[in-house]
Amino acid sequence: MDTHVVLWWLLSSPRIRTEHATLLADPDTTVWVSAASVWEIGIKRRLGKLRFSAPISESCLAAGFGLLPISAQHAEVAGALDLHHRDPFDRMLVAQAQIEQMAIMTVDPVFDDYDVVTV
Repeated sequence: MDTHVVLWWLLSSPRIRTEHATLLADPDTTVWVSAASVWEIGIKRRLGKLRFSAPISESCLAAGFGLLPISAQHAEVAGALDLHHRDPFDRMLVAQAQIEQMAIMTVDPVFDDYDVVTV
């Protein structure tokens, strides 16, 4: 999931799309949260841009999500991606989705510029 979708789900935000909420609530859907998203949320919290007091990784696990670590291969591919998206965290999500053959749940249209499936 893109970081904003993770937050919207964990915070029960009305901004989450119905189709995303349906998939996330389905016990047959396997959902992964990247370490990059956990890192990004931590930075935003530290900068005061986000109020989310619970430990992110624990909240993700409690929601039934798996945690996807960042590997050296992920980092190498992310570093080589075109800069369609200036956000290095989002480029990491693209690299992980490509390598792990996963789709990215997002509302960000910039992901469409990459060779990756989006939901």
